[in-house]
Amino acid sequence: MNIKNYKVLSTPRSPEMHGLWNGDIWRNVPALEVGNFRQEGSTHRPQTLCKLLYDQERLYGIFRVDDQYVRSVNTEFQSDVYKDSCVEVFLQPKSTGGYFNFEFNCGGALLASYVIDPTRVSGRVTQCLPLTLDDDRQIQRYHNLPIVVEPEIVAKQIWFLEFSIPFAVLTKFAGPLGEIAGQTWRGNFYKCGNETSHPHWGAWSTVQELNFHLPECFGRITFEK
Repeated sequence: MNIKNYKVLSTPRSPEMHGLWNGDIWRNVPALEVGNFRQEGSTHRPQTLCKLLYDQERLYGIFRVDDQYVRSVNTEFQSDVYKDSCVEVFLQPKSTGGYFNFEFNCGGALLASYVIDPTRVSGRVTQCLPLTLDDDRQIQRYHNLPIVVEPEIVAKQIWFLEFSIPFAVLTKFAGPLGEIAGQTWRGNFYKCGNETSHPHWGAWSTVQELNFHLPECFGRITFEK
């Protein structure tokens, strides 16, 4: 399998969290593309790009989605955001440990946990530790669409989801991370919309079946020194 690689650049300035894809901080940051869509989905395959940055305290990211058939009805923390127009970041900081799933719908709601055993039983992973409300409060995000998008936007729509995750939240579950610069993590990035009128499932690093919880399919994420 062709392993994807992405280099996360360091930043001396925190992003403004205004969704400024072409602003001063994000303009020259290389983007990865979530471009490998599963055949089980519809013909709708929205162009989905993501950029990452980091500093000593946080990991920053911004998604740009050139979408259509956009819907967002799950508004609570830990609700089923993957049923809406959704982007996802899966991160495995240590090769011997679990991984995090951060799933954001276009309205900014978050579903997140630390997955210990990804084996699927009745559609759910076997063992995970859900992030808490306090963790949720520390994870900043910006979204340019309303919290609720219903009825579905059928016309073409570009939307942005920007996020900022403290490394301290990751440490709480994964243990001490040490100096981030120079590390190589594993992970994947996804786009889905399970209960939109045109369901679709896209990945940055190809998954071998219709299942995003496949750490063996993760790509490499290297933090620039």
